[in-house]
Amino acid sequence: MQFEFATASRIRFGPGVVWEVPELAGKLGRRVLVVTGRSTDRARLFYQALEAAGLESILFPIPGEPTTGDVLLGKRTARQEGVEVVISLGGGSAIDAGKAIAALLTNPGDVHDYLEVIGQARPLERPPAPFIAIPTTAGTGTEVTCNAVLASPEHRVKVSLRSPLLLPRLAVIDPELTYDLPRAITAATGLDALTQLIEPFVSRRANPMTDALCREGLRRAAPALRIACRLPVAPQSGSPRPTDELKTARADMALASLWSGVALANAGLGAVHGFAAPIGGTFAAPHGAVCAALLPHVIEANVRALRQRAPGSEALSRYDEVAQLLTGSDRATADDGVAWVRDLVRELQIPSLGAYGITAGQVSGLVEKAAQASSMKGNPIALTHEELTEILGRAL
Repeated sequence: MQFEFATASRIRFGPGVVWEVPELAGKLGRRVLVVTGRSTDRARLFYQALEAAGLESILFPIPGEPTTGDVLLGKRTARQEGVEVVISLGGGSAIDAGKAIAALLTNPGDVHDYLEVIGQARPLERPPAPFIAIPTTAGTGTEVTCNAVLASPEHRVKVSLRSPLLLPRLAVIDPELTYDLPRAITAATGLDALTQLIEPFVSRRANPMTDALCREGLRRAAPALRIACRLPVAPQSGSPRPTDELKTARADMALASLWSGVALANAGLGAVHGFAAPIGGTFAAPHGAVCAALLPHVIEANVRALRQRAPGSEALSRYDEVAQLLTGSDRATADDGVAWVRDLVRELQIPSLGAYGITAGQVSGLVEKAAQASSMKGNPIALTHEELTEILGRAL
């Protein structure tokens, strides 16, 4: 048995831990680039806390899923402002952008020198500038992964800048930051986390350390996601405080997301994320929603292919175990797991991929690109062109 395990240098988890960041960041540098999502409103109090701690901060919003152009602009801004520390406060887009900006601050050349697939995939020569990741969604787990996913509009694809050096210096996971997430974002990001617990668990690169995280993550996420989507969001001024049930569900989803990031970074992913890369690079489709729409169809196709071509594969028994963790029944089979996921996707009102403008005529091209995606290497069985085409057709 051989495997490797790596994660962020330091992880802080718990309600209110975000307010420890100004003091911790001050030990790394005094000039800070704060990378956020489209709106900087949610970062205002955090920005004020940095200023109160004597740090000079520059806000840098990312208007959508990060592009190579966003990262190049962020690098130029950070260099012009003499930035010493990069902090991302937001969802996966803000965190991936922050990782890439921190890397380019200290490494020569252009972002394309380091990108997979469309670039030269050169290894980073130097450690990035100190980087702190603070997720405000419970889904991507990118606060503990060693890659930054960027869209290249000219190539119509999403690709990774990948290096062990990209692991954040500090990951701060505060469940309170997710209390006010809208239901649709909670559902999509939560299903992304669920996907990132299932795919590493059945991956060809699964190992005992990631298995433990996936099992516990699935056990927590299965009931918590429904509760987090059902209950009222965080209180606005004058409205009731969040219930203990909501707090527990949000904390469990934050943990599940964190563990999913550690798992995928060390055990890889599968066909869901293999499809998500070209779809996200071609269409204005949120990553989590894409994964959610694909998940039941990929599981079903994998189970059928394994039964037909690799009936002795351990992945089949692992799909049974996934079903048992999701349903809470020790008699559940992989087919029950497929049904459970399909029902959850329907209940949480996840749109089909057709809602983002994907048509039957585009399926073949997307399948060709997906087959080449790095995530496909972890899928428990190599799927045929016909099987991949069927998956995408069912998800439309």
